[in-house]
Amino acid sequence: MQIVLPVIGTVAAWRDHVRRLAAEGVAPEAVRWTVGEGARDLLAADLPRNEGRKLSITREALAEIETALCHSDPERFNRAHALVLRLNDGLGWGDRTDPAMRKVLEQAKAVRRDIHKMHAFVRFREVPTDGPRRAFTAWFEPDHRIVEAGTPFFATRFGDMDWVIATPEVTARFDGTLRFEETIDTARPPADATEDLWRTYYASIFNPARVMVKAMQSEMPKKYWKNLPEADLIPDLVRNADARVREMQAREAEEAPARRLAAARAMAVPDKPAPEAGSLDALRADAAGCTRCPLYAPATQTVFGEGPRDAKIVIVGEQPGDEEDLAGRPFVGPAGQVFDEEAEAAGLDRRQVYVTNAVKHFKFSPRGKRRLHQRPDMAEVRACNVWLQSELGLIRPKLIVAMGATALQSLTGKGQDILKRRGGFEEAGDGTPLLVTVHPSYLLRLPDPELAKVERAKFRTDLAKAAEYL
Repeated sequence: MQIVLPVIGTVAAWRDHVRRLAAEGVAPEAVRWTVGEGARDLLAADLPRNEGRKLSITREALAEIETALCHSDPERFNRAHALVLRLNDGLGWGDRTDPAMRKVLEQAKAVRRDIHKMHAFVRFREVPTDGPRRAFTAWFEPDHRIVEAGTPFFATRFGDMDWVIATPEVTARFDGTLRFEETIDTARPPADATEDLWRTYYASIFNPARVMVKAMQSEMPKKYWKNLPEADLIPDLVRNADARVREMQAREAEEAPARRLAAARAMAVPDKPAPEAGSLDALRADAAGCTRCPLYAPATQTVFGEGPRDAKIVIVGEQPGDEEDLAGRPFVGPAGQVFDEEAEAAGLDRRQVYVTNAVKHFKFSPRGKRRLHQRPDMAEVRACNVWLQSELGLIRPKLIVAMGATALQSLTGKGQDILKRRGGFEEAGDGTPLLVTVHPSYLLRLPDPELAKVERAKFRTDLAKAAEYL
């Protein structure tokens, strides 16, 4: 029996036919599947038959089989037909020792990769339109029959415009509703004015220091190049990559980064008398050469506390950030600005309190020219605790404000459940009263503006408690 599947809706039609064939008891080897033009669909009386049945397989198996049916392999329909029957006979889904199962899984993977390529390499060109919405068209040549499976992505992504994606067999049209039709016109769409703008942008973001030709061709095979406006730039960009890297290195050598300048200032020997023994200045000088944990090596400098020796309140944060590391002072970055604003609103004068951190060196992970904050681990907190305890021993405050889990861990030995403990009074290891609150950087990380507003108000209330405590 020959079954002719339609070009549009192929997978759904196959599924309906397989249900009917199973109910009639027709064996898979008695069926010849084709797509498009062919002989009439006949169910002959002398076909090999088995006992009729109702099919039932898992959603996972059905989804994977239907994905594999988008493959270009002409044997895919017979293979899937037989596999569905065997799954109903007890074959376990996903068993790669079974040749047919392994083939279906491999072809489903190839189809998903082809869909990914479609999403990555379709290039729309704008065309004139009389309607209120802008209109675009694109030409793409997939390896498999993926148009119906791959284009709903574009309907979601570009739902505010009309577009056409044509392939050699099927064309997708979207004007608020996604429709499919067999391709008649295989002419490529004309270039538009935005292509020059796109080429300029592509050339500007092309990083010559990271050129890997084999990886580029693996991800963007040459078969796609003819439909990519940026493709004609790639040979020259690759050819000149080494020269551009040398130019970048030369420019880098001429520009002293802020970190280098800050490090030079920190290493300069000041022309002033030695600090008095047992003073905060002497302690600061000792801490400047600290090598108690590995954090000292990549950091620019030790960021020690600052404030009056007779301060009644000591504010303890977690660790310096990027701007504090460069400036050599605590709480001068974005989190410090939040602290200053809320402290002033709470009636807490920063000039009358001593501010410091539980860890004195900036821990970070480099990302290009940026340095991303990393949380100190337990060993680093313990190694730095000697400096914090020395500061507290010299100042002898009436109250300590612990901001953040790292500060709480350093002062009490327990940094968990900070949101439950915030606003409460506890005791530091030496018995000094301690007020728990969050670190201002936590407020900066909150994505919800309303939640951030509420949390800032709570933070201000905590600081007001510190001012009232005195």
